[in-house]
Amino acid sequence: MQLNIHNTFTGKKERFIPRDPERITLYACGPTVYNYVHIGNGRPAVVFDVLFRLLGAMYPNVAYARNITDIDDKINAAAEDAEDRNAAIRKLSDYYSEAYSTDVAALGTLVPTFEPRATEHVQEIIELIAILIDRGHAYAAEGHVLFNVPSFAEYGSLSNRSLEDMLDGARVEVAPYKKDAKDFVLWKPSSNDIPGWDSPWGRGRPGWHIECSAMIHKHLGPSIDIHGGGSDLIFPHHENELAQGRCAYENESFANYWMHNGMLTLGNEKMSKSLGNIETIRDLLRDYQGETLRYALLTGKYRSPLSWSRELVDQARSGLDRLYQAMLDSNSKADLTTSLDYSKVKIQDVPQAVAKALADDLNTPQALAAMHEMASQINKSDKPEDTAKLRKDLLTSAWLLGLLTHSPVSWFQGDMGKVDEKAIQNLIDERDQARENKDWQRADDIRNELLELNIELEDSRGGTRWKRQ
Repeated sequence: MQLNIHNTFTGKKERFIPRDPERITLYACGPTVYNYVHIGNGRPAVVFDVLFRLLGAMYPNVAYARNITDIDDKINAAAEDAEDRNAAIRKLSDYYSEAYSTDVAALGTLVPTFEPRATEHVQEIIELIAILIDRGHAYAAEGHVLFNVPSFAEYGSLSNRSLEDMLDGARVEVAPYKKDAKDFVLWKPSSNDIPGWDSPWGRGRPGWHIECSAMIHKHLGPSIDIHGGGSDLIFPHHENELAQGRCAYENESFANYWMHNGMLTLGNEKMSKSLGNIETIRDLLRDYQGETLRYALLTGKYRSPLSWSRELVDQARSGLDRLYQAMLDSNSKADLTTSLDYSKVKIQDVPQAVAKALADDLNTPQALAAMHEMASQINKSDKPEDTAKLRKDLLTSAWLLGLLTHSPVSWFQGDMGKVDEKAIQNLIDERDQARENKDWQRADDIRNELLELNIELEDSRGGTRWKRQ
């Protein structure tokens, strides 16, 4: 099976050729931790989690790093009114780092191989800045160190921007100590009330872009296979990362493939904290299971914008219900006592339709459609051996997408902490007795009573089972 991915750098879909087939290297930009993350931040976490799973099925070893930015002026600003601002900044970043990990885990993401934090890599950042200065690509000025953009002739090649367009809408600061307005900060001074570290250029802290370059080099090497993130990071963040990486290690490509997911939108606007039009993952998890949110994120092609709405999430729940119903039905049709570890799945074991879809630039909508076709075949199957194979194929496919992680019964019965399972079963037993006594009115009354509690009954040859509506 050949993997093809759209490379932002070249602007076209390309065959993936690893630098080392024995160790695939993947890096995805994580969040800046000063608040709860919104569902738009969840999209790259889910997209690159699927890629991580797919690569793991195709190659023997995948090193995946997803960073935490815990040095940033937004974090400092969030703790501005604290009496001990330094302590408050550390406490705040620790809290929201943990919250992020918890929230994206609820979306079914696997733990990356590395989860580096910027504060743990300041020494590596300082060393990388020193290399850039020695090579003539950076300079110190008034307590700052800046990257000298004109020193890198290929600057702008990732975002395909001309130098004249660089400043439009970019997160860059125009300052008198810059040699060129496009130069960006690698190191900046810190006052006593915000985090700072000793360096050859004075007490200070790193700029945003240099953090990722240093963490990539530390954990994955001077060049990696794939660098991922949201499309809003192409410029200036990833453009600057590329410049730093290539200039520090001149014989290296820094990243062979760049992958970027499209933004989530609410209405006609990009979901953004600055615009205030966000839905946090944490808030959504009060109303929906994490797997439902994940399914919703996978319904669109990753490179395209995705319009987010409660209707989309409700449709995702219905889609999952159909898959889980097929799983439930298969239990009565086949011998399913064999348990498999789907996390060790190899690409040759994945149904062709799903494997081809995911290998074609992570076409998750097509992969979901193939899974629903398997579910339909399970519903039609009357041969135990066919049902068992279809169920195995469905679960194999689901693992690559991070879906069908619950048992069908627990999926339909929902959060058992909020319902009295014993009381429901007692009513079902009472209804069974009423039906045996031909007391149809009482049987109907019990069904209606449970419906008012959003509990739906299903009668089958194997007995009566219940699920949440």
